[in-house]
Amino acid sequence: MTEQEKKELQVAEKQAIERHDGEPTRDGLMWVPQVDILEDRDAITLRADLPGVKKDAVEVDVRDGVLSLCASLDATPENWQPVYSEYRIGGYSRRFTLGEQIDQSKIAATMDNGVLTLVLPKAEAAKPRKIQIR
Repeated sequence: MTEQEKKELQVAEKQAIERHDGEPTRDGLMWVPQVDILEDRDAITLRADLPGVKKDAVEVDVRDGVLSLCASLDATPENWQPVYSEYRIGGYSRRFTLGEQIDQSKIAATMDNGVLTLVLPKAEAAKPRKIQIR
């Protein structure tokens, strides 16, 4: 197994957002979702893992060059009593600073099986182009 394959197989630990990492705007436990960021000629694609989150419980916005995503989970029903629990349930929050190379008016989002996919198209001026030699 190559070193690259070993890195890809590693599972990241779930990381809680600490209270000293800025003022929280929501009550309860919040987690930092794990993301993959991919780039091609036309766009940057961000995939965020939000297990258990429904599409209507996700908020994505861009303000002052910052892309924010926030998601909440339905609470465990009151009549359920956990017998065994390996992780704590909480919402998700993450922010990304966008550069001028992103066309913020064309950002698109989809949600499928707990994975939020954001496509951040590059502005025309930021796309690579071939220079004709005369």
